[in-house]
Amino acid sequence: MAECVRLDSSTSSHTMDKSITLPPDEIFRNLENAKRFAIDIGGSLTKLAYYSTVQHKVAKVRSFDHATKEAASDKLYEISVQEEVTARLHFIKFENAYIETCLDFIKDHLVNTDTKVIKATGGGAHKFKELIERKLGLKVDKEDEMTCLIKGCNFVLRNIPHEAFVYAKHADSEFRFQTTQPDIFPYLLVNIGSGVSIVKVESEDKFERIGGSSIGGGTFWGLGALLTKTKRFDELLQLASKGQHTSVDMLVKDIYGGSYGSLGLTGDLIASSFGKSATADKEFSKEDMAKSLLHMISNDIGQLACLYAKLHNLSRVYFGGFFIRGHPVTMHTITYSINFFTKARPQLSVFISFSLINGEVQALFLRHEGYLGAIGAFLKGAEEDNPNQYSWGENYAGSSGLMSVSPDMNPMQRARSGTFDMLEMDRLERQLVNLPLLQDPSSYIPDTMDLTEDALAREYWLYCFEEALDGVVKRAVASQPDMPEAAQRAEKFRQKYRHKLQTLRQQPFAYGSLTVRSLLDTREHCLNEFNFPDPYSKIKQKENDMALKYYQKAVKSLEELSWEQRQFALVRGVLAGNVFDWGAKAVSDVLESDPEFGFEEAKRQLEERPWLVDSYDQWFERLKGPPHKCALFFVDNSGVDIILGVMPFVRELLSRGTEVVLASNSGPALNDVTNGELQILTERIAAMDPVIHRLDKVLAMVVRERQTDLVIIEGMGRAIHTNYYAMLSCESLKMAVIKNSWLADRLGGKLFSVVFKYEVPAGKPSQHSAALSPL
Repeated sequence: MAECVRLDSSTSSHTMDKSITLPPDEIFRNLENAKRFAIDIGGSLTKLAYYSTVQHKVAKVRSFDHATKEAASDKLYEISVQEEVTARLHFIKFENAYIETCLDFIKDHLVNTDTKVIKATGGGAHKFKELIERKLGLKVDKEDEMTCLIKGCNFVLRNIPHEAFVYAKHADSEFRFQTTQPDIFPYLLVNIGSGVSIVKVESEDKFERIGGSSIGGGTFWGLGALLTKTKRFDELLQLASKGQHTSVDMLVKDIYGGSYGSLGLTGDLIASSFGKSATADKEFSKEDMAKSLLHMISNDIGQLACLYAKLHNLSRVYFGGFFIRGHPVTMHTITYSINFFTKARPQLSVFISFSLINGEVQALFLRHEGYLGAIGAFLKGAEEDNPNQYSWGENYAGSSGLMSVSPDMNPMQRARSGTFDMLEMDRLERQLVNLPLLQDPSSYIPDTMDLTEDALAREYWLYCFEEALDGVVKRAVASQPDMPEAAQRAEKFRQKYRHKLQTLRQQPFAYGSLTVRSLLDTREHCLNEFNFPDPYSKIKQKENDMALKYYQKAVKSLEELSWEQRQFALVRGVLAGNVFDWGAKAVSDVLESDPEFGFEEAKRQLEERPWLVDSYDQWFERLKGPPHKCALFFVDNSGVDIILGVMPFVRELLSRGTEVVLASNSGPALNDVTNGELQILTERIAAMDPVIHRLDKVLAMVVRERQTDLVIIEGMGRAIHTNYYAMLSCESLKMAVIKNSWLADRLGGKLFSVVFKYEVPAGKPSQHSAALSPL
């Protein structure tokens, strides 16, 4: 979040000076390439959206022609850094007080003159129409507010994992994020503005208003102003957060002296809102009256929402609008109401969704509820490009993240005065789909450990990533030896990523569930932000070249073993290869200090059987049976791992008559092998080993076409931090060496303990499956 306001000392507490200093590289980014603007103007906040094309560097590998003199260096491939252009969506939220200055800033920096129209929605679109057209020279094209809201809601639910979450006020973690469902329809939308609108959404373009109420946010604001003489909505909520509604409300026990057992009513239940004010001969505090009013409005809306959800048999309901807007006290009271009327356990749940669990409703939020109208208006203006045909991912390097909603936060912070929130989304190279081999995609949770909820693990991993920062900076500079400004860019990366880590310490929920995977993703986003597309490219190139020289020798030694000995040696080879992971400090320290550390040394580091998780005997018995039709192998690291560990294992499967599909990262991450590198490596190995065949197709198509019946997942990141509990519809083999002493200790093992987990899905011949203690 960028702090960028200059306040005049003469301004009152209710009036903000409109003079404002904007750092363009932090707020309105990439305006020179911006087009297709949209704006959503509410009662107090403006949300601006635009599309831009972003130039960034990518690392490319190209195979040498080893039949020519071009390969005199004897390198397997060359590395080049090239410019690529990708699409990015920008969403910026700021107070209406700054709209004129922001429009001036945009006008001064806007280069693209092809843009003629700006889509607008929200109650303020008409009010500011003339100003926008005069300042930007663009025609304002107003869009229906509800249509935009729904389009925006569909977009974030489809594209942002962990968009919806439960807010638990008294739990260790305030936020409990929900897994995004593959099919987001149908759902109920309850929009609480001045009044309440309830909309049933059945598809992208099919929705209808099925109900509503005149008792909404405007009712709370209006009656609250009359009762407390407080005119500002946020201040009214602050009063409510400090009040005691029991001083004003008549409870069941005030009437019956206790609970009303025959009706199942507890004594603390509100029997009559403001009931005591009619008979009590005393003055009531502003705080108590505001709290009573908030409960009255929230209970009415909560009951109405539950009734419509049950009437239309809808399992997903989302709340939004000005009344919610991230305020903890409104979230708490509405959720309490929902829980009561559905008989759920009391659980606190800006945009709220709730789902029916065993017939009961659970309240949820959306992280980006404030941007929905602007997103929808933008999508309306970009329909000719059909942005929904692509997958989009949040750019953590350019997004503010979710603020804390603690009621103890300073009121000025709660109102976000003087701050700008940003959300950036990049178009992904490929449309994301679920792996067809998942047993139940709707229940698939990739990450094994949620650091949002595990404070001890969170502090450890944040410390680990911060401690590793110097090494990443060093690698980033070394990857670009011919660029003198690399050191300066690397220092900017260090500052930005460290700031992200500090933010996550205070607000671990900022970007959804905090996991080891999301910490890695955030680091990659920050590296790309400063044009370091692959800091480990030189290391990977060197290790691939070195390992390739030993491939034929490794295969020959394996062929000299008996069949039984070879099966175990192949597994040990995969595990030993997986030790070579520059993302693990225990390993990177060894590789830095001992360049001669090799494959055989890694084998000696492995623990002896029985391993921490040991299904090898079951796997060995399975190998005595018929071969698998097709194996999908998710590979991990470059160098020794892929060439001397994975490839001999793959070779054995191919020799049995099993087709093999290798799956790797599309882009760089530490020393993981990328798809481009893997293709070159496979081609080269196939040239010297006729058993190896190359298969290159779209993954989701391949697993169906080839009737894949075995999935192999290798590496600590893929098989421990993620996918450990993933249930597949075919046999699976998860192999990893634990290269982190803290994690090994938590799992009941030691450094270089082995996880070898072979699983057969239910319904197939039962075999023993090893278990790992919960992380």
